[in-house]
Amino acid sequence: MLNTLSGRFLILTTVFVMLAEVLIFVPSVARFREDYLRNRLERAQIASLALLADGMIDSELEAELLENAEVFNVVLRRNEVRQLVLDSPLPEAISATYDLRYAGPFTLIRDAMTRLFKPENQIIRVIGAPVRRAGLLIEITMETAPLRMAMIDYGLRILALSAVISIFTALLLFIAVRMLLVRPIKGVVSYMQRYASAPEDAHGIITPSASVAELREAEEALLTLQTQLTQALRQKERLAQLGAAVAKVSHDLRNILTSAQLFTDRIGASEDPAVRRLAPKLVNSITRAVNLTESTLAFGKAEEPPPRLSRVRLLDIVSDVLDSERLAVEDSQDISLSEDVPATLMVRADPEQLFRVIFNLVRNARQALAQAGKGGEISISAAEEDDHCVITVADTGPGLPQKAQMHLFTPFQGGARSGGVGLGLAISAELVRGHGGRLELKRTGPDGTVFGIILPLGDTILHNVQSV
Repeated sequence: MLNTLSGRFLILTTVFVMLAEVLIFVPSVARFREDYLRNRLERAQIASLALLADGMIDSELEAELLENAEVFNVVLRRNEVRQLVLDSPLPEAISATYDLRYAGPFTLIRDAMTRLFKPENQIIRVIGAPVRRAGLLIEITMETAPLRMAMIDYGLRILALSAVISIFTALLLFIAVRMLLVRPIKGVVSYMQRYASAPEDAHGIITPSASVAELREAEEALLTLQTQLTQALRQKERLAQLGAAVAKVSHDLRNILTSAQLFTDRIGASEDPAVRRLAPKLVNSITRAVNLTESTLAFGKAEEPPPRLSRVRLLDIVSDVLDSERLAVEDSQDISLSEDVPATLMVRADPEQLFRVIFNLVRNARQALAQAGKGGEISISAAEEDDHCVITVADTGPGLPQKAQMHLFTPFQGGARSGGVGLGLAISAELVRGHGGRLELKRTGPDGTVFGIILPLGDTILHNVQSV
């Protein structure tokens, strides 16, 4: 009970209500004391006026009047004359004097609390203003014991009433909290538990129904989280199935390409000059296809293999990429390819993986230009900046769609063209990360798209590669 939200709320409500009642109790007791003393002043004034009206009074009647007023002496000041109207012997000396005419709230509270916690009986003098202007002032002497007992009795009644109010209020709040907060929270928890047992099942996704705004926001946030997680799990399952299928296809394709390599020597022996010129490129393409299938098989088991680093001339890799793409754009005279790479620029990279990254970017640019149907230019440039090498691939195409920009490097979501599956950029980004660098979109728009490959220079890459 104490560990539940409703139980703790019940206890805290009771405590806070009691604290509020205590804050009310102190001024209430002070006001009760003031009313008690003023009542004694009024009684004494009535008794003194009876004496003044008659002019003569015997001792027995005087004692009875004082007893009824619960005072010892009554002094009434009328017409600038201070007159002892009623008098009886004092059992002890007067210990304190209280003037109610000028007492403020804090003074009344202080005097009341002092009297409440002082048990001994004392004689006090009380001064006040007579009612209905029956004189300038009235002064009485009285005992404090009856006053204190009346204050205690009044205080106990106040505390008892406060306890009843606090308990009743706490119960009402307890019921309200259980209905408005605890029950909806338990509903959310049950949804979470049911969803956790089968996150792939869409029936376990929460349906927001809370009437409290904050709980409704929490339910809607949970709905978004569960929906995204379910979609991610389904996509993961599809990727696993696709990975198994690709691994099988890659295995068979590797065998086919290996057989194709055996025929390249015969093609190279042809007397046709065009065949002899293109044969080495065919050999290189088949070799890269074999390496790609082997890497795909490795990817199906874990992830992209770590790069095999060596110092390579960047211009050679860029030239191979452009030579391969020029074959694809021979029939389209509107697309031109160019490079601006220093011949002496060396990078420490895996040549096959870096070829794949640049080739993917150039091929995507070429396909975008071809799909737009208006031609354009694709350029590759490179330069050293501080301790990094920046390779830039730019085109004059129509730019990337908004959806492609949002999921640019996400598999199966970042496809920028019709029919694309969105794997090229995701794989390229992973390969660049394996080199300790990053692949980023510098800008895109109606005037073209620019990608940047940032690779570290020097030995700093070794640390990044070892951590991949």
